[in-house]
Amino acid sequence: MPRRPRITLPEVAHHLIQRGNNKQACFHADQDYELFLKWLQEYAKEAACYVHAFVLMTNHVHMLVTPTTTHGVGYLMKRLGQRYVQYFNRNYQRSGSLWEGRYRSCLVQGDHYALACYRYIELNPVRASMVQRPEEYRWSSYRENARSGGSLLISPHDTYLGLADAPSTRALAYRRLFKECLAPDLICEFRSATNGNYAVGEDRFKHDIELALGRRATPGRIGRPEQVSKRQRKVEKKRGLSP
Repeated sequence: MPRRPRITLPEVAHHLIQRGNNKQACFHADQDYELFLKWLQEYAKEAACYVHAFVLMTNHVHMLVTPTTTHGVGYLMKRLGQRYVQYFNRNYQRSGSLWEGRYRSCLVQGDHYALACYRYIELNPVRASMVQRPEEYRWSSYRENARSGGSLLISPHDTYLGLADAPSTRALAYRRLFKECLAPDLICEFRSATNGNYAVGEDRFKHDIELALGRRATPGRIGRPEQVSKRQRKVEKKRGLSP
């Protein structure tokens, strides 16, 4: 079965995941993390993409990125992936694939969904029991976002900027967001949408994405079309939505 084409739109945030092949480690030493971030900054600039958040886990990577062109994310991930694999294979005297196929992605609505994605990404080390607090993990964007610093890599999303006018107040508001746990259903939504290449947000946002792309941005119903239609009619009749 052919792979479903990616859904991607300029000026819309994308949550990206790139995993190591067979869950193998992609980073062994500090230099590995440092070079990955260096090249991420370089190729994000080339691709005209804004990086809002990231975390480099041992065997996978998360990013929140907004492209300014249709092909920006694809270019960024291709160039970054190739450059890093060349370095990794040469440095560790290995050959073959490092990544588990294509990167995975989903579109993320602004407002609280974008901020939830920030938290979803930067809380990964906490959920993995690697640290107790996000600021304890060195290889994420949390420290930068939590102090609203002038990073050359991180570009704040409009929703982040809307937290407050002054940088110090904005950083304080951002830190306060992390005092509350991310809802489990929202975590599941980010995971399933990223694995399936769908959209995360309100129904109106998803509908607008589908209109803009002319393609589905939500999971399809299970079953043959005639079975789905029959099942849907029963549901609608039960709710009083059909005669």
